[in-house]
Amino acid sequence: MKYTRKDAKAHAFANMKGIWAAALMPFKDDLSIDEDGFRANMDHWIEDLGIDGFFIAGKQGEFFSMSVDERKRCFDLAVEAAGGRAQTIMSCSDQNMDVVIDLAKHAQASGADYIVVHAPVLHFFKQQDETLIRYYETIASAVDIGIALWSHPDSGYLMSPQLCNRLADIETVVAIKYSVEREMYKDLTRLASDRILVSTASEEEWLDNILELNWQLYLCSSPPYLIQTAADKRMRQYTDLAFAGKADEARRIRDSLDPVRHALKSTRPAEKPHSHQKYWQTLLGQTGGRVRPPCLELTEEERAATRKAFDACGLKLA
Repeated sequence: MKYTRKDAKAHAFANMKGIWAAALMPFKDDLSIDEDGFRANMDHWIEDLGIDGFFIAGKQGEFFSMSVDERKRCFDLAVEAAGGRAQTIMSCSDQNMDVVIDLAKHAQASGADYIVVHAPVLHFFKQQDETLIRYYETIASAVDIGIALWSHPDSGYLMSPQLCNRLADIETVVAIKYSVEREMYKDLTRLASDRILVSTASEEEWLDNILELNWQLYLCSSPPYLIQTAADKRMRQYTDLAFAGKADEARRIRDSLDPVRHALKSTRPAEKPHSHQKYWQTLLGQTGGRVRPPCLELTEEERAATRKAFDACGLKLA
């Protein structure tokens, strides 16, 4: 690791910055991992788009369809593909604690920069906060790598800002992907931003969170490589302008992406986010590939509608 356990928070505050993307994992027609395609995507994302870090084998990456060994292979592949040019955070989320810790140990050994662990589904409703504190303390005691929390409605509940503030006291908890309403993450920023980096996945809110909440980290979803091309890096541009204090110019460029955002979102079937985004990747010249069951593929009609919107959205292709 690049830091010691006691230095995890300081290292994250100094280095965990900028635009991080949640990587889709391409699968071949036989549904095996397309390692060459993933490497090519990573090269493009780093060299052409300037993305700073990558969230690997999470929900976007279809971790739920992979074996534990495949998830570990994704970690190794991502560290190799990043090659020191970008940082990595590995999703170790699972309902089984032994699997979480096994994945966390592998991520640490692989050379990953951080791990992320989703708040688990709980099958009981008493003493939730104390259960979750014990959950994250147990994981933190097993590895030295920095941990990002992740709270999302998929768990069946949301961790409160007050609970997250308590979790921020854990020595190796360094960040949170807080998929909640803005008032909740504003509260957590006020409570805990001296100990953890607070972020959320909404690209539309990213600029305001830099300017109003002094955030340094977008953690993270797929827009960094879906709404940008080598010839059209407007998310990178408005981010850098915001960090430089040029708010008006940053807002102008951010707002100019509205047609691209609309095209992407308006054509995405609610039950098919992975296949839709992978098809959009294909339109961009990236490796999209198949989705694994139980994810659903797009119909020909859905592909045609997506292609029509893509062609009209104003995104400049290389």
